[in-house]
Amino acid sequence: MNIVPVKIEQPNVETLKIEWQDGHISEHAVSALRDACPCATCREKRRADSQPSSQLPVLTLEEAQPTRIETMKPVGNYAYAIHFNDGHDTGIFTLEFLRSFGGK
Repeated sequence: MNIVPVKIEQPNVETLKIEWQDGHISEHAVSALRDACPCATCREKRRADSQPSSQLPVLTLEEAQPTRIETMKPVGNYAYAIHFNDGHDTGIFTLEFLRSFGGK
């Protein structure tokens, strides 16, 4: 399946909207994309977070702010690297992931 985005925009700071070559439109909550980051660090953190904790998490000032996309750059012709306002920028979001992700 050759999936190609023809238009990527942010109608507001909380939403990423992608129009695909076949006419399909994906809308993703930016916070949901950040939470689903596919990088190894985030995958491991999600796995560790599955264990209940009695401690409250300590958030940095950046983490306490609403999640926003700072930059989004293509990686070859198969993915996008997204830099979030909390400083995280190691996730590579493949086109397949963005097309199938049910974030909003």
